[in-house]
Amino acid sequence: MTTAHNTPNVQPGELLDDTALFSLEDLARICHVAPGWVSERLEAGLLQADSLGGHWRFASATVVRARRLAQLETTFDADPELAALTADLIEEVAQLRQRLQHLEAATGHGPMPG
Repeated sequence: MTTAHNTPNVQPGELLDDTALFSLEDLARICHVAPGWVSERLEAGLLQADSLGGHWRFASATVVRARRLAQLETTFDADPELAALTADLIEEVAQLRQRLQHLEAATGHGPMPG
């Protein structure tokens, strides 16, 4: 979704285009944080970005991660590194669950009845 100013207008729960790239200002606005918040996490290595033409560009996966970091920091008053570690674990559990579903689908074995 794009606004009249040609910047993304992302709503909670909205699917993002995997090919879309967001500016630092876009990412800050989507996460409801100041651009300095994004810069600090970028410099600390907690967020990933590409530099195109002297400007940072963020993939949609980074938008999801940044929103998660901001939410963890706000909700639990977590420091940025702890929020990033928690986000790493959440992402790893999601990947493992996805792999398990693919494995179950490929073998025809679903979850054991409990």
